[in-house]
Amino acid sequence: MADNLSKYREKRDFKKTAEPSGEAQVKASNRRRFVIQKHDATRLHYDLRLELDGVFKSWAVTRGPSLDPKDKRLAVEVEDHPLDYGDFEGTIPKGQYGGGTVMLWDRGYWEPEGSRTPEEALAKGDFKFTLEGERLQGSFVLVRMRHDRDGGKRTNWLLIKHKDESSVEADGAAILEAKPTSVASGRTMEAIASGKGKKPKPFMMQGGDVQADAVWDSNHGLAAEERDTGIKGQKRAKPAQPQNSAMPDFVEPQLCETLTRPPSTAGWLHEIKFDGYRIQMRVVSGEATLKTRKGLDWTKKYPAIAASASNLPDAIIDGEICALDENGAPDFAALQAALSEGKTDQLVFFAFDLLFDGEEDLRERRLTERKERLAALLSDAGEDPRLRYVEHFETGGDAVLKSACRLSLEGIVSKQADAPYKSGRTDTWAKSKCRAGHEVVIGAYATTNGKFRSLLVGVNRGDHFVYVGRVGTGYGASVVDKLLPKLQEMKASKSPFTGISAPKKSPDIVWLKPDLVAEIEFAGWTADGQVRQASFKGLREDKPAAEVEADLPAEPAEVEVPDPETDKPKVPKPRSLRKGAKVDVMGVLISSPDKPLWPDAGDGEPVTKVDLARYYKAVGPWVIDHIKGRPCSIIRTPDGIGGEQFFQRHAMQGTSNLLTLVSVSGDKKPYLQIDQVEGLAAIAQLGGVELHPWNCEPYQPEVPGRLVFDLDPAPDVDFERVIEGAREVRDRLEELGLVSFCKTTGGKGLHVVTPLSVPKGKKLGWDEGKAFAHDVCQEMARDNPDLYLIKMSKAQREGRIFLDYLRNDRTSTAVAPLSPRARPGAPVSMPLNWSQVKAGLDPKRFTIRTVPGLIKSSDAWEDYCDSQRSLEQAIKRLAKKRKRAA
Repeated sequence: MADNLSKYREKRDFKKTAEPSGEAQVKASNRRRFVIQKHDATRLHYDLRLELDGVFKSWAVTRGPSLDPKDKRLAVEVEDHPLDYGDFEGTIPKGQYGGGTVMLWDRGYWEPEGSRTPEEALAKGDFKFTLEGERLQGSFVLVRMRHDRDGGKRTNWLLIKHKDESSVEADGAAILEAKPTSVASGRTMEAIASGKGKKPKPFMMQGGDVQADAVWDSNHGLAAEERDTGIKGQKRAKPAQPQNSAMPDFVEPQLCETLTRPPSTAGWLHEIKFDGYRIQMRVVSGEATLKTRKGLDWTKKYPAIAASASNLPDAIIDGEICALDENGAPDFAALQAALSEGKTDQLVFFAFDLLFDGEEDLRERRLTERKERLAALLSDAGEDPRLRYVEHFETGGDAVLKSACRLSLEGIVSKQADAPYKSGRTDTWAKSKCRAGHEVVIGAYATTNGKFRSLLVGVNRGDHFVYVGRVGTGYGASVVDKLLPKLQEMKASKSPFTGISAPKKSPDIVWLKPDLVAEIEFAGWTADGQVRQASFKGLREDKPAAEVEADLPAEPAEVEVPDPETDKPKVPKPRSLRKGAKVDVMGVLISSPDKPLWPDAGDGEPVTKVDLARYYKAVGPWVIDHIKGRPCSIIRTPDGIGGEQFFQRHAMQGTSNLLTLVSVSGDKKPYLQIDQVEGLAAIAQLGGVELHPWNCEPYQPEVPGRLVFDLDPAPDVDFERVIEGAREVRDRLEELGLVSFCKTTGGKGLHVVTPLSVPKGKKLGWDEGKAFAHDVCQEMARDNPDLYLIKMSKAQREGRIFLDYLRNDRTSTAVAPLSPRARPGAPVSMPLNWSQVKAGLDPKRFTIRTVPGLIKSSDAWEDYCDSQRSLEQAIKRLAKKRKRAA
């Protein structure tokens, strides 16, 4: 145990920190114990500690545990801790390792799951366990991330909640805010930091099963003492009774989607976009509370606005706090200065929505009604320059945006006039900016001759912090004077950025801990996911770094105008572009947009590089669900399908940050993965005309997530026989309990796809999946040898259909649904309903030109995700069927 704790002891000076040294003897327990400590150090996080082999195995969970199985929490493995650390609650002095406040947020017992020992599971990197705590219960798993990109100096895991009776389907992290006090002392982080109260009764030192006096009881100890007497022995005043109101304490705000142009249709209102901090104002009985978009109480930061709001009737109002320049326009830099200097009396609260009027919930009412009542409420309260109603415009959005830009405003927000108020990001609110703005996280800064020059910034994508470029302007002397000390407090010894595009070590670069969030303006994204012409606007204190992700704008959908004579959509002629011009698609600049990739799509017009990008944009929301989380190879034709073709599976130098890089066991080079729609535009920029994902379960490359049966006919086989074959595969799979779906291949064949469920326990691997597919195809070939065969030999294929089961190997791929093909006519692999798989089906009608319109009205594969079935049960049924036949 001494060796296990050597790293722990090396990092601490026990003359300065009250943390336990590990020398105390902790009594043995007949159950393994765990604790979770909320740790407000350089970055707030939660430390998970599991008792094993005489120590606490420990992980720092950056965003805290979640009860939602969809949430994957980064858990950084740290040094083993002594068992008596399970009773530690207090403050680690500043300057010491992990300096900050520590709270015992949860504690209890844990049990391993599965047939492996905990040691074996940890070594394997797939560690399942059950927690029985006061706050967390149920099944969890720690999954080690292979080949960390920071050089392996630390080991990163993902902490994931399994679906069970203790899981929740949404907002699984809400328990962190709902339970803000210690399970051991009942104190808040502030009370612990102030040193108030006594050490709670022990849990680890108790030994054995916890007895009644070892569990915190509010009738004894610190809670009772603080309730009965003050710190100096004085009688404590009774706490103020909570104000009785049916209004919630906080409503999660409604958020906007991002558009390059505002909606042009009727039924929209347009408001000026305010360049400030989003604030929710809650007034009850003459007392106002001001909370950020994440629910943080910032009332003390804006005392003058809170005082003005106290004159309003009871209400919850959505709005934005801004500083105004000499022309009356919002000024974010001035807002930053006001907050940093504590001079906030001149700030203004712009009110744009009314959620509650007294105890009446207005969220389901139309926006126009909510705004009318808000205007009346503010008017009745009298004139107050700190509280202003946001007017709106009902004229065309383009005209409002142009006016806003001429006045040097940030942009506009467009809202559907008859829509209710819905928390979260919606399509009934949309923002359009005069110049793109974005939050970024500062990861380093560059110097010239020792003087500050620029910021190096990044965003979070999945579990990685990726570099998105430099911010080189927007720094006056006063800005640098205020910014530089904050940067220097964040100095780090190594780069926080990950991925191929991360900047290299250089004498003029100072690495930082990625904790500071900056607001920037920029001219758009480059094809490789970098910001262009970025300018610094200020730091943001209202948004944690962990939540800063890329916010790429979408363009309004293009409308096809029908030809009145033929009732068919016209194909717009490609516009000629000036030489060297680039076209923005989903925030990616497409170079050489007019370059033909296909000679035509059956219409006599070439299909260009920008046509491909716009096709990916049109079908992207559909196709992304079938490729994300899976390594994906691409076929590139940078000079068109008549030129040289490249099959690419690995990332190369300069790979776009819009693409994910994944490590696969047995291969040192990272694979490409497309996890967001905008990544498809980056693929188009590379001339990537075909998408070939693995058939694994998303984010689990070792586990089959679907099986693909490829019916590949010889040239002399009529397509109607292929249709009959696909329906026969469907029927055979149905007999074995599997649900199947069909799509064209973009060639002369058909694919039959069956989605597989993934059990919680032991998972079947690729060998079992491939063997099952082989056996199904072999039975078909034996029953009808004149029509089917399972050997690839071309000499034997005349007049027959090759049943290709080989797509179901670990690294094998199949063309993605809706992927184009590098073949004449620009065909597409089209998902179909089984009712369409019948005589008369013509795969040639599905092209890059026609598919975007067809997929809009199709419900093909609609129930794909609900159709996952057990491969293990299907294998058993096939074995029984064979036994009966024998």
